[in-house]
This record gives sequence, C-alpha cells and structure tokens, in this order.
Amino acid sequence: MKLIHLSDLHLGKRVNEVSMIEDQEYILHQIIRIIKDENADAVLLSGDIYDKSVPSAEAVTLFDEFLSRLAQLQVQVFAISGNHDSPERLAFGNRLMEGAGIHMSPVYSGEVTPIVLSDTYGDVNFWLLPFIKPAHVKRYYPDEGIESYTDACRVAVEKMCIDTSKRNVLLTHQFVTGATTCESEEISVGGSDNVDASVFEGFDYVALGHIHGPQNIGSNKIRYCGTPLKYSFSEVNHYKSVTVVELGTKGELELHTTPLTPRHDMRIVRGSFEVVTDKAFYEGTATDDYLQVTLTDEDDVPEAIGKLRVIYPNIMKLTYDNTRTRTNQLIDGAEDVERKSPLQLFGELYEQQNNQPMSEQQADFTRNLIEAIWEGNV
Repeated sequence: MKLIHLSDLHLGKRVNEVSMIEDQEYILHQIIRIIKDENADAVLLSGDIYDKSVPSAEAVTLFDEFLSRLAQLQVQVFAISGNHDSPERLAFGNRLMEGAGIHMSPVYSGEVTPIVLSDTYGDVNFWLLPFIKPAHVKRYYPDEGIESYTDACRVAVEKMCIDTSKRNVLLTHQFVTGATTCESEEISVGGSDNVDASVFEGFDYVALGHIHGPQNIGSNKIRYCGTPLKYSFSEVNHYKSVTVVELGTKGELELHTTPLTPRHDMRIVRGSFEVVTDKAFYEGTATDDYLQVTLTDEDDVPEAIGKLRVIYPNIMKLTYDNTRTRTNQLIDGAEDVERKSPLQLFGELYEQQNNQPMSEQQADFTRNLIEAIWEGNV
C-alpha cells in the first residue's frame, strides 16, 4: 500500500505580511501531480491544514479545491487537526465526506476508531489522533494520572487497544522529543509539550505533523514530513519534499521523498549595498525569490528597501549586520530573547525581582496562564 505523507500546509499563511496563498496553490497542484504519478492509495494530512483557527475564505476555498481534486483521483484521504486548526471547524461535514473517501478526524472524545483499508497483504488500520493536550485526555480519563503531554498521548494510544498483529498507521500532531525545530514553529512554553517516542512503538508508521523540517525520529517508522513550503528564513536550508511511504507485509516499510519546487524560493542575501546591487552579484540568480537582505554597511543606506526592490521585487526583510547592530545585540540580548520561551523569560524576570526562582507550583500556574492567553481563552 502506497501512502503520501503531508502536513503543516498552513493554508492562508502570511510571511512578513506577504500572503502565501498563490504559492500554496502552486505547490498543491504540484503535489496533486506527484500523487497521481505515484499512483498512491491514500494521502495522510497530519494537521495544521490552516494557519489560523478561523481561516480566511481564500484558504478554505483552496483546501476545498485540493480535496475535490483528491476525490477525483479516487484516493483515500485521512486528515487530522493540528494546534493551528479548529478541530470543530475541520471536522464539519466529515460524515458526508466519508462517502467520497475523505476522512476528517472528529474532535477528540476519548475514543479513536480506526478506518480500515485493505490490500493484497491484508488490512491496514488508520488511526486519526488530532492535536491533544493533557487536559483534553484527562477530561475523559480523570483517574489515569495525566500530568504531561507524554502521559496524554500514552493514555490516548492505550485506549485505542490496537491489534499489533495487523498493520497500524497513526496520524498525530505533536512535538516528539528529539525533533530538530526552527523559529517558525509554535513550540509550547518551556518544552512542556514534549512527547516521548516510545508512546508510538506499537505502530508500523507514525505520520507526524508540527515540525517544519523533514526528519525521522529514531527510525523511519516515526517521521515528520515537514512543510511543503518554506515559511521562515530559518528554513532556508530545508529540503522540502513529499514523503512517500510503501507498506508491505507486517514489518516491511520503505520510504522515499519526491522534491517540491516552489514558485518562489526563500533565500538570504548578504553583503554591502554596493555588492548586492552589482549586476555581477545577482546576474543569473532568481531575483524574484523571497529574500532577506542583510546589509553590512556601517551606515544605513537611505531608502535602501525601495532601491533594492528595483532588483529584488519580492524582498521580505531588510536587516543590517555591522558594529552598531552587533553592539546593540550584546547590550539587550535580543538574539538570546528570541531563543527563549515566554516561561523562561518570565522566570528570569521573577528571579530578578524576587531574588529567588519561581516555585514549581508558581511555574505550573504561569505555564497554564501563558497557554490560555496563547490560545485566546483569557
């Protein structure tokens, strides 16, 4: 059985205030061609379909078109909600869409029922586990001692009662410990959302979403396929691709990737203003890529962004790297601040003000409050 693993489409996303909708439409058409060429049996969409819990009309229209194209190919589609999605909105109409082979995960209710497909080797059970937090699972299993994300996923998986004599595929959207992250991802405060990979040992393949860089966790049985597009300049060196999974008999698994070519690549250009505007520097390059231009001039160049756009029409960001900016970074620790979570920053402020660190109870209260504010529940 051949599966196409996708995740983190983030439809409707804006990068540096630039809409990515046309780029997303372009890459989805490319993905459709790959699915058709691979003659895939099923497509796995592992969360963060949309970039916002209330997606824009154009994002919804684009996803509707994508699903319609997949239905025309008569390929089975399995989709779960991620931390960016509204599970209720994504699940709307799922019982009607099942007739067309589109299976959307319902809101987590304490039970996950597998969807079964068959091939010449027998049945394959597909389990759809949307993004969950400890509180989501604790609501249904209050006596299980659920305190962490690992506890929540462990209990959710245990309650599935999977038959390990058959092949089992899990779609889930979590941060598995050991994954390499980048700044474009929303990882929970203090690393509290880590899930230990041992939770997923009973599955033949775990199609993960949440992390933007494609990577295996431990083995090719547990994999992040990554985003289909670069959504941050921290991703400029990412290799964007479609992960193709081939399930044979029990225990047989083969993976390969098919590269994706974006409408506009994302790059960082660095040098003095004189250098980056020299024809010898940019001739032969894709000047219409999405660019971050870092100027090394000691003095700011008047109206630099407007002048640069004559050559680089899709410049997204202009920065300087010189004595002044490096000194400012040393003074205010800006780079360090960007790497720290809100909980770490608040903890440092608390310790400065009170000459002692927060207690465990205070840290837990602060973590829960930050998460509630992050999700707009306060």
